[in-house]
Amino acid sequence: MKLECENCGFEWDYQGEEQYYATCPECQYEVEIPAEAEVVAPERDIEDILEEHPAEQSSLIPILQETQEQYGYLPKEVIEDIAGYLGLPESKIYGVATFYAQFRFEPQGEHVVRICHGTACHVKGADAITETVENELGIDTGETSEDGTFTLERVACLGCCSLAPVIMVDDTAHGDLTREKVKDVIDDYRGSSS
Repeated sequence: MKLECENCGFEWDYQGEEQYYATCPECQYEVEIPAEAEVVAPERDIEDILEEHPAEQSSLIPILQETQEQYGYLPKEVIEDIAGYLGLPESKIYGVATFYAQFRFEPQGEHVVRICHGTACHVKGADAITETVENELGIDTGETSEDGTFTLERVACLGCCSLAPVIMVDDTAHGDLTREKVKDVIDDYRGSSS
């Protein structure tokens, strides 16, 4: 649901669980959540996903993939449901999910910023680009901004070596970056966020 701070006017997509008040990510003001606000449920819940698969260990990865597609990540409660359905310990579920880079345990931001640290990008200043992006977003690599707009990731290679240093925001590559250029890229995405 979209909330607007009465104090500073900042708007953000609120996805928390509090029932009465939410904290504005910009000014920390307590914003009242309207009584008529609805929490939008996923199109399919975990029970729908599970009943599409046999209760066998071989179903684990397809279930994890569909779950992440539905929720955007793998919530702890859902992992408990999957473990119960498949008759596996939660540690086994986590073991498989942490082995594959595709699975996440935290929600991602509206925009995912991937900074390349391959050889060409490293030589041409990937560390400086990373430092600039972290400072601009106020988060470290591997984190999501409080307002849910950006998630920052470090990747080994984006395959755009001729554009080094390069970042990818969502599915768009931005190359030949400097500290100033990367600030402009981030500002463009800030302006386009819902």
